[in-house]
Amino acid sequence: MHTQWEHRYAQRTQRMKGSAIRELLKLTELPGVISFAGGLPAPDVFPIDEFKRACMTVLEKQGPQSLQYGSSEGYQPLREMIARHTSRQGIGVTADNVMITSGSQQALDLLGKVFINHGDRIIVEAPTYLGALQAWNAYGAEYITVESDEYGIVPESLAEALRTSPKFMYVLPNFQNPTGITTSLERRKTLIEMADRYGVPIIEDDPYGQLRYEGEDIPSVCVLDNQIRAQNGVYTGNVIYLSTFSKILAPGLRLAWVIAPADVIRKLVLAKQGADLHTATFNQFVAYEVGHGGFIDQHVLTIRKVYSERRDVMLDALEEHMPKGVKWTHPLGGLFLWITMPKGMDSSEVFKIAVEKEKVAFVPGYSFFPNGGGENTMRLNFSYSNPETINEGIARLGRVLKSIV
Repeated sequence: MHTQWEHRYAQRTQRMKGSAIRELLKLTELPGVISFAGGLPAPDVFPIDEFKRACMTVLEKQGPQSLQYGSSEGYQPLREMIARHTSRQGIGVTADNVMITSGSQQALDLLGKVFINHGDRIIVEAPTYLGALQAWNAYGAEYITVESDEYGIVPESLAEALRTSPKFMYVLPNFQNPTGITTSLERRKTLIEMADRYGVPIIEDDPYGQLRYEGEDIPSVCVLDNQIRAQNGVYTGNVIYLSTFSKILAPGLRLAWVIAPADVIRKLVLAKQGADLHTATFNQFVAYEVGHGGFIDQHVLTIRKVYSERRDVMLDALEEHMPKGVKWTHPLGGLFLWITMPKGMDSSEVFKIAVEKEKVAFVPGYSFFPNGGGENTMRLNFSYSNPETINEGIARLGRVLKSIV
C-alpha cells in the first residue's frame, strides 16, 4: 500500500502557512545578495569567549546534571535570576511565576494551545509579528486588527475591537516587530485601562525591550498593570509577559521565558510536557553561568552601541537614496524599521525586481497583516549588516524604487 498522506493531514494544517521570512532567509546564502530580510542579531556581538568559559565551567562543575533531563518549568536558578531581574523593574514575581521555553516562538505556541479555541477572536495590531500569527493559525484563531500610529495602538480602534468579546490582546509595545514603533506611556496606560474595563487579558511580547538607543525607558505594560493590581507588591496581573535571551545573548540558545500568574504557569507547564518535556538543560545551565554575575547588563551596552550605529547609518542612507513619496519610521531601539511606499505600489513586485536586478532583499509588508493589506510596505533589518553593507544595500534599494516611483 502506498499511503496518500495528503488525505490524512488534520484539518488544522490547512491553516498552517510557511513563513515568508524563513523562506527569504535562504536568500542570504545567494552570492552577492545584501539581505535586510531576516531578524538576525549581529554575530559579531555574540559573547563567544564568555560562552567558552561558561561551557567549561558547567561541564567541570555540573556535568552530569547539565546533560540530564530537567524540569518542565525550567532550571530553578535561571528562573530565580529572571524573577530577581523582573522584580528590579517593579514586578514582584517569584520563580513560580516564571517558565523557561525553547524560544519565544514556543511560548506563543503554548499560549495558543492553552487559550485559543477554534473561532476565538484575538486582538492584534496591523501589522503585527508574523510568528504569533503562525503559532495561532493552527488553533483556529480569528484576528481582530487595530490601527496604530507613531504612538502605538489608536484608542478609538481598540475600543471597537474590544467590543467583539476577544479572548485576549497581543501587543509588542517596545520597538515593535515589524514597524519599530514604540507605544507611548500615555497609550500604554490607556491600553491597560481599556483592557480592564472590558475584562480582556493582555499578552505583552518584549524581545527588544533592553535594546533602546535613544530616549527614556518606558515601563512595560506588565509593570504598569502591576502597579494597579499588585497586592502587597506581589504580581497578580492581567498581563502575561514574554521575553528572550535571543537578542541579548544568542538566538541559537533557543531560550526565552514567560511571566504569568502561577495558575497560568501550571497550565503552560502541562502543555509543554506534551511538546518537548523541557527546554534543553545544558543551554539553561550555560545561560545561567553567563548571566548570573551581571555580565548581561554590561553586554547589552555593547549591543546597544553596535546596533545604534547601524540604525543611524540606515536612516542616513534612506535620507540620501530614497525617492520622494517613500516614508519610513525612526525606531528608538530594536532591530527593524518600516518603509511605506506610495499607494498602489506592491512590495512583492518590488522585491522581485530588487533581488533580480540589484541583489538586495527585504520582507514585503503584507506578510504582517493577518486580514490583508500592507501591500505598499516593507520591513528592513539593520542589526545584522555592517555599516558599509547597509550603505550599499540602501543605495541598491533606492535605485530600484527610483526606477518605479
